[in-house]
Amino acid sequence: QVQLVESGGGLVQVGGSLRLSCAASGTIFSINHMGWYRQAPGKQRDLVATMSWGGTPNYADSVKGRFTIARDNAKNTVDLQMDGLQPDDTAVYYCYARGVHSGWGHDPPGTDHWGQGTQVTVSS
Repeated sequence: QVQLVESGGGLVQVGGSLRLSCAASGTIFSINHMGWYRQAPGKQRDLVATMSWGGTPNYADSVKGRFTIARDNAKNTVDLQMDGLQPDDTAVYYCYARGVHSGWGHDPPGTDHWGQGTQVTVSS
C-alpha cells in the first residue's frame, strides 16, 4: 500500500518562505505524477503544482514565479519551495500522487493518493 508522508509547513509572515516535503513509502517502482494541492477553509481543494515523471512541471497561475516544485524519482519524493508567501496562500497543503506502479501492481486509471495534509499559515 502506498502512503504519502508530508513534512514542513507552519506559520510564516508575509513575504516569507517555507519548504514542504513529501515521501512516498512502500514498494514503489514509479509514479507518473506527484505534486501538491491545497484547501483553504470553506473552499475546494485546488492544484498548486505537479510534476511528471519526466520532470515537466505544472503550476497554478497564482503561484507561478513564487513556488518551485522538484522531485526525486529515485527516492519517490517531491518538494515544494514556497517563496513570497501571501495571506491567500494560507491553507492545508496535501501531497498527491497518481499513476503509481508498486509491488501491488499498476494503479487503476484515475486512482489518486493523498497525504494527511500539512497546515501553512501566512500572517500579515
